[in-house]
Amino acid sequence: MSANANGRSERFDVIIVGAGPAGSAAALLCARAGLKVLLIERGEYPGAKNVSGAVFYGSAIVDALIPNWWEQAPVERHVCRRDLVLMSPTTAVSLDFRSAAPGYVAPPYNAFTILRPKFDRWFAAQAEAAGAFLLTSTVVDDLLWEGSRVVGVKVRRDEGEVRGDVVIACDGVNSWLARKAGLQRELETHELALGVKEVIGLDEAVIRQRFHLNGEEGMALEYLGAVTEEVHGGAFLYTNKTSLSLGVIAQLSSLVEHKKRPYDLLETFKAHPAVAPLVRGGTLREYSAHLIPEAGWKMIPDLYTDGMMVAGDAAGFCLSTGIYIEGINYAMQSGLAAAEVAIDACRRRDFSRSVLRLYLDALRRRNVLTDFQAYRHAPSFVNGERLQNLYPELAALASEALFRVDGNRKQKLLPLYWRSLRKVGGKPSHVLRDLYQVTRAYLW
Repeated sequence: MSANANGRSERFDVIIVGAGPAGSAAALLCARAGLKVLLIERGEYPGAKNVSGAVFYGSAIVDALIPNWWEQAPVERHVCRRDLVLMSPTTAVSLDFRSAAPGYVAPPYNAFTILRPKFDRWFAAQAEAAGAFLLTSTVVDDLLWEGSRVVGVKVRRDEGEVRGDVVIACDGVNSWLARKAGLQRELETHELALGVKEVIGLDEAVIRQRFHLNGEEGMALEYLGAVTEEVHGGAFLYTNKTSLSLGVIAQLSSLVEHKKRPYDLLETFKAHPAVAPLVRGGTLREYSAHLIPEAGWKMIPDLYTDGMMVAGDAAGFCLSTGIYIEGINYAMQSGLAAAEVAIDACRRRDFSRSVLRLYLDALRRRNVLTDFQAYRHAPSFVNGERLQNLYPELAALASEALFRVDGNRKQKLLPLYWRSLRKVGGKPSHVLRDLYQVTRAYLW
């Protein structure tokens, strides 16, 4: 079958809506099992609607499907360095992680920087090669029902309707299909973030020298604090082969509350004295924006109904905890989990809720629901006022005082810290309360 589905006259075992990492992973596994698979993508090609730069953690997921996949995939650099940077308007304090252990500088690699339009197109092609039918430039408007069971989708094409035994919705954070199926409520603005991103071209030799990298090594930097002013959010910078991907991620409700434009925050980020030297001399190649689910466990919808499952961003599977900022790996794992259950349902010829509820077990086996439940308290702590604004400024102010040599006597660390805390408007009671929150969110 080519890019045109045969509509009413042709039935599929599995229909997957959205050819991102979740959808293509599901399509690849289902096609390899011999099922008749339709993968529908609204863009002109998979990845056309995605922002470019990203870090893909957990490449072992793909390696289990396509051994040594990085040798053929359009990856940029393998990530061996990661920095967490706390910022005041004039200062940056960073925790720098770098490793020469296997997985960081040698195969099997732990993480890669990628450009999503290239990567998504390649990954969908693997599903096509396995036998899945890819239908692009196609909008899905609604679900088809027989009683209480989903039996297909309505598409904005001449065919009108396409029928299938199982529908897997991988149609993004504002999943129209999940809402149509009654699985997802209307999302609140504090549960969503807007990411604005630029890809800036730089010579490959300049990137290696500027970031102290060798060969195909790469780096991921994540920023918190004054870079987003009073808006709750953060920023990032990733190294590609001949470009940098950088941007700001801002909570929607906070943007509205403080009447800030994300484009202005991005310019402020690029102009910060810790960032400006890194992007100096670069040429803008691309600009994009994207909604991100970031409330974690609390925003995960009902994940299945008769004839249908929900995966990827449509299921809210983006883990944003400050320590972990991961989504592609969970999208793939959820797509594979949905595929496993769809394959089993097709074998049984039973597409009821009682069978598709096994999707939850598959998600736990793949540590998707397990991770989100374990870090269920982290998103609200990360977006708290003090972590966003007070503590980055405190770290910067305390570091400035610690390293300043001006002829005055040296201060012991604890008095220096408490003095700095008072200067930024913090209280010891806040610190004690937040230590409890840290314990609950990250330690136990």
